[in-house]
Amino acid sequence: MYTLKKSLGQHFLQDENICRKIVSVLQERPVTQLLEVGPGGGALTKHLLEWPGIDFKAVEIDDEKVEYLLKAYPSLAGKIIHKSFLEIEAPFSGSFTVVGNFPYNISTQILFHVLQWRDQVECVVGMFQKEVAERVAAPSGNKVYGVISVLIQTFFEVEYLFEVHERCFNPPPKVKSGVIRLVPRTALPVFASEKKLFLLVKTAFNQRRKMLRNAVRGLFDPETLADPIFDLRAEALTVEQFSALTFRMQ
Repeated sequence: MYTLKKSLGQHFLQDENICRKIVSVLQERPVTQLLEVGPGGGALTKHLLEWPGIDFKAVEIDDEKVEYLLKAYPSLAGKIIHKSFLEIEAPFSGSFTVVGNFPYNISTQILFHVLQWRDQVECVVGMFQKEVAERVAAPSGNKVYGVISVLIQTFFEVEYLFEVHERCFNPPPKVKSGVIRLVPRTALPVFASEKKLFLLVKTAFNQRRKMLRNAVRGLFDPETLADPIFDLRAEALTVEQFSALTFRMQ
């Protein structure tokens, strides 16, 4: 059929129950345009192709998988984007949903790429390494709360849906997986600029064990740094607090 390539982080979903659970989650919200990331062997794809009334596309970088998918599912003709997900432009005009068993070696990059499309993305249902899924969904005060948590949660509501066992994949990864759902926030926190927000969050967590005052000293004047909020560590601040601080940056 096809070979599995470790260089592309390929662990193909093969559990039909998990596939059906993911489709069921997708069907909880209206979908008219749908992009699958990394269809691989088509375990999830075959269910998505049965969904009536959907404008469906799939993005796959692997030549061999593209060839296999087109033979196994002829209706995919003209619907496969044969490129790296990280290099494509938004695949639809208007709003669309993203779904996938995301390659674990680029999963964080995938999320940042989705952020670039946030004005169009109406929902993301994605499978990640469990550790990454938990980090994206973590609330402030949690030990795994970090840069990706704050930046994704600034724009999306994140829900950790369910865990997926290693045995559900071929080959089995060495870690468990987790499925999360991202839905755009109805009201975004107010921040001075995206550039300032990203700089503040990344600087704060770069030295996450230090008090915020020491970690971000170069971004604020001494008078501002006297505020008690800077006695906290980065992981204690909410998305709203980070956003508010951008207005006080130098």
